[in-house]
Amino acid sequence: MNKVDSSIMILTASYGNGHKQAAQALKQRLHLRGINKVHIIDLMKEAYPVLNTITTTIYEKSTQAPAYGLDYYGWSYYMTRDSKQDGPLNKYFNLLGKKKLREFIDLERPDAIINTFPFGAAPETGRHLDIPTFTVVTDYALHSRWIHSDVHKYYVATDELKAELLDKGLAPEQVEVSGIPIRQAFQAISESSNAFQGILDPRKKTVLISAGSYGIFKHIEKMAESLVVKGNCQIAVVCGRDKRLEHKLNLLFRYHPDIHIFGFIEHIHELMAVSSCILTKAGGLTLTEAITLQLPIFVYRPLSGQEKENARFLSQKGVAAISQSPDELENQLLRCLSDDAYAGHIRSRMSALRKDSSADYIAKSIIEAIAKEALQPV
Repeated sequence: MNKVDSSIMILTASYGNGHKQAAQALKQRLHLRGINKVHIIDLMKEAYPVLNTITTTIYEKSTQAPAYGLDYYGWSYYMTRDSKQDGPLNKYFNLLGKKKLREFIDLERPDAIINTFPFGAAPETGRHLDIPTFTVVTDYALHSRWIHSDVHKYYVATDELKAELLDKGLAPEQVEVSGIPIRQAFQAISESSNAFQGILDPRKKTVLISAGSYGIFKHIEKMAESLVVKGNCQIAVVCGRDKRLEHKLNLLFRYHPDIHIFGFIEHIHELMAVSSCILTKAGGLTLTEAITLQLPIFVYRPLSGQEKENARFLSQKGVAAISQSPDELENQLLRCLSDDAYAGHIRSRMSALRKDSSADYIAKSIIEAIAKEALQPV
């Protein structure tokens, strides 16, 4: 296989940021391994632009719906979680984007297709055109939408996920435990050039609160002030691209020297590296980043669906704590801040779960698989 001339297509979607971040991490490592033609395609956006706008908006609003008793995303997730591959629902989903995907294949002529979102159209089309397809599962829980017998190889986060896929009928050689691909920046962080060391007080522990922790912001003033006093700590709140939230919190905490408000941070790994724990949503990529940096995880009222299942799995592994009330969350955080042995045990368990350089491992494995396929007799 001539790497320079090889082409790889990565299919992703905009339902949350994790699928696209995984795609970018893989693209980076494929480039470094000599594959110059790597094309990331948001297939839903390209195939159905209007429908994509509607469905991504609905997905984003689903984070607020449970507060009004309308947990439609959770309902749909659990209703379809164990659907059969050859059932009518999955057959319908496997048609999504199929025509547009064929157009892209005719244009790009890829040697392989990688899914970071469960598009059933990819393995079915790949089988017909003799193009190997690879699926990277970006969560710690399995849903039927990920499962398709025509996938050449799966890359999953844990041994438990591999066992589930084998129980679904996949062959052992079809599934590899690779970890979830994240940016290489999380693997090698320089302490000497960390910008946040000049912003945060190095003498105090830091609680990092991510913008994804939607439910806690209605309680943020009381909890933050209480933590700063009881935990003798500082708090860093990352608002992401939510300018309105950033402005509101800056006004609210303008006289609190130990509460720091940030907007979007490109080098979030540097802030995570100097933090003592993180309060976050339970998306697969963010959780993997925290595990890589051995940063104890706290999840407040995780959303039904893959986030709840991700949180449950990591809670069972002893690396994440789930809370259902502000008081319960505050007590969990205070224990982590005050009990170094307890926090140390969490980090030790994270070390056992951690998979280093997952993106590079997957890139190498896919390149080798393509080369092997190219040697097969026609």
